[in-house]
This record gives sequence, structure tokens and C-alpha cells, in this order.
Amino acid sequence: MKKQKEFDKIVKDIKEVKIQGARNIARKALEAYFLIPTKKSKKILLKSRPTEPMLWNVLKKTEKISEKEILQHFDFAQNEINKNVLKLIKSSFVIFTHCHSTSVVNALIFAKRKGKKFEVYNTETRPLLQGRQTAKELKRAKIKVTMFVDSALGVALSKEQGTEKPDLVLLGADALTKKGVINKIGSEVICQIAKNQEIPVYIVADSWKFTKAKVPHEQRKLNEVWDKAPKKIKIQNPAFEFIPKKYLAGIVSEFGVQSYGEFLRKVGK
Repeated sequence: MKKQKEFDKIVKDIKEVKIQGARNIARKALEAYFLIPTKKSKKILLKSRPTEPMLWNVLKKTEKISEKEILQHFDFAQNEINKNVLKLIKSSFVIFTHCHSTSVVNALIFAKRKGKKFEVYNTETRPLLQGRQTAKELKRAKIKVTMFVDSALGVALSKEQGTEKPDLVLLGADALTKKGVINKIGSEVICQIAKNQEIPVYIVADSWKFTKAKVPHEQRKLNEVWDKAPKKIKIQNPAFEFIPKKYLAGIVSEFGVQSYGEFLRKVGK
């Protein structure tokens, strides 16, 4: 009974975005699965977040490798990503990021500890405000952070109203596909503006986020946007959007800093 209660809580927390970041979701799903390792448990966990290929891949890998080996991969991949992001950051850089990516945040904290001097611009990321989590984690690491309202993307990505133009955009990913990346809503607009401003955009992600399957674009609850809204007002609350690979300078994974094409060849797709 205790295991079932723990399992149900993890599923609920994944659904309600109390657990953030694809790797954190996959890690908690793995924990839940091994509490009750059945086919039914796996189906429930897959339905809890159908937009996360890393969750699918991790649960699939439980058929061939141990929980310990999967967790070791998470640590290995993050350590390699940290070292590879470090190569991209120059002295006094302004780095822009969006939403909350564990891979990005950990890599920036690693760079700070290695003596890199930089500051970060990030977005609040409505309606669930995941950007606040990013800002708090970076602040705790003594990294200078400026957070922008989402509608100020044009200001944040150019030299406007007293802000410096970012030198680099680092985004996480919920899914890596053959044609591009799926990430938090707003990501494509960021990449379009960055392209116009000649700011390189890199996706920071574990290769286990790659999938050949079609990834659904989640529409979340309307009351996240406007609770008790007047009747007959339509509300759209898409959680993710697609970023065509043409907008990307490259991808940073455990394989290194690569063009998107090189990454696809590395994963053999």
C-alpha cells in the first residue's frame, strides 16, 4: 500500500508539472516503475507525460539494462554536457535561456564554478512560471540573472532599453527529432529573433531525448492561463512547439558540440 501511494504521488506530480525537466521526470518515473515494476505501471507512467521521449526511452531500457546503469548514464551525460557547454562560453558573455532546463542550469553552474564570468537573461515562462525556478537556481549559484516577461523577448534579445544583446542562446529540449526540436512554447519565436539578430542558438540535451516517434503537442488546462474566465472566451494553452533545425547553430550533448546533422549521424538516425 505504501508503494502504491508513492507511485501515485509521482504520477500526479509529473502530470501537474511539479517535477520539471525531462531528465528529472525520467528519473522519477524510473523510481516509480521500480516501486511497482509491472506493464500496467509502465503504461500509467507513459500516459502521465506523453510528450517526453526520454521517459519513453528510459522505461524501454529497463527491459535490457539495470536501474543503476540508467542512473549512471544520466550522470555521465550531464558531466559531458557541462564540459561541452564550457567550451562555448567566453568571458563576459550574456547568455539567454528559456523555461527550466536541468541540463542548461547544471551546465551554467558548472561554468561558474570553473571561473567563467557571464550573466544570464531568462524568461518568466508563463503560465506556470518555470523561469522563476531557473532564476532561483542560478542566483543560488551566485550567477547574475535578469528575468524578462515573456512579451519582452524582442527587448531581451537585442540591445534595447539598457540591456545588452545576448551572445548566446542555450535552450533545453523535450524531444529531439529528425527535423528539429520540440521545446517549451515560445522557443521557436526565440530562435527566429535570435537568427535575425545573428545570435547562435544551441540545444543542450541528452541524446536519450531523441525519438523517431511522432510527439504530441500537449494542450494544458485552460485555468492555468485564466482561472474562472468569462464564458465564451476561447483560451489556447499549448505547452510545446517545434523548432526547425535550420534555426540552430548546433546541439550540445554527451557526444560533443555538433551541428544538428552531425548529431543525427552520431545517433544513427
